[in-house]
Amino acid sequence: MHPIERLRYVARADEDRPSLLVREAAGALAGFCDDPPGLLTACRRMVDRHPTLGPMWWLAARVLCSLNPYEEAWQAADDLEADPTSRVLTGLLPDDGAVLVVGWPEVVGAAVRRAGAITPFVVDGGGQWSGVIHRIERSGLELVEVPEAGVGAAVDACNLVLLEASALGPGGFVAPSGSRAAAAVASAAGVPVWVAAGVGRVLPGRLWEALAGRVDADPEPWLAEDELISLDLADSVVGPRGNQSAAEAVRRADCPIPPELLKGLP
Repeated sequence: MHPIERLRYVARADEDRPSLLVREAAGALAGFCDDPPGLLTACRRMVDRHPTLGPMWWLAARVLCSLNPYEEAWQAADDLEADPTSRVLTGLLPDDGAVLVVGWPEVVGAAVRRAGAITPFVVDGGGQWSGVIHRIERSGLELVEVPEAGVGAAVDACNLVLLEASALGPGGFVAPSGSRAAAAVASAAGVPVWVAAGVGRVLPGRLWEALAGRVDADPEPWLAEDELISLDLADSVVGPRGNQSAAEAVRRADCPIPPELLKGLP
C-alpha cells in the first residue's frame, strides 16, 4: 500500500484497539522516513485525527526526534505491543467482588477478562461501546450492563472503579465519556479509583497541554466520546511498573517534545 493511502486508512480508523492502530500508524509514518517535510505533515495529520490518543502523540514525538525515524517508528510499535500493563493490572485486581468500568477499553478489558473471578459492572458511556459489550457477553463473560443514569447505584455495589486513560499528564487524564461521573461518585462514596495508563499513555507537560487543549476546545463536551478528569479523583495509577501514585505516574513520561509538532497548537 502506498504511504499516502496507508496514512488515509489510519486517519479514518477507530480507536478501539490503540496498539493495533499505532502499529498501522508506525507503518504509515515509516513510509515517509526519507521525506522530513512529509513526515511532519503525516505526524500532524495523525494527531489531528486522533487528538485524545496519547500513544499517537507519543509515536509522533519519538519519530520526529529520532535520527532514524524508520527504526524508531517500528520500535515504538513494538514497545506498545509488549506493554505488560494489562497483565500487571490482572495481578493487582481483587480475587472476588465487583469492579465498575466505563466501556471496554483495551488494557482494562483484557485485565478484567483475564481475572475471571470478579464481576464487571460496565457503563456504556454515550452508547459508543454497545457493540463491544454485546460481543463480550456473547463470548460467555458474565457482566452487568449499567446505564449512565445508574452509575451512582452501581458504584455502591462495587469494590473498585477502574478507568483507562487514553492519555495522562500533569494534573489530569483523558478517559471515555462517563468516567468523570464514575470517579466523582466513587470519591464521594469512599470507593477506590484506579486509572490504567500503559506504555505511551503518559505524556510530558507540553505534549499533555496540547492534547488537553484539544479536548477543552470542544464546543459541546457533553457530546464528546472522551473527557478530561482531574488526577485528584484517582487514588492510584496502574502502569507497567505496577501501582503508583498520580505524582509518580506523571514522572513516567518518556518521550521527547518536538517543537515542530506543537507549532500553531494551543
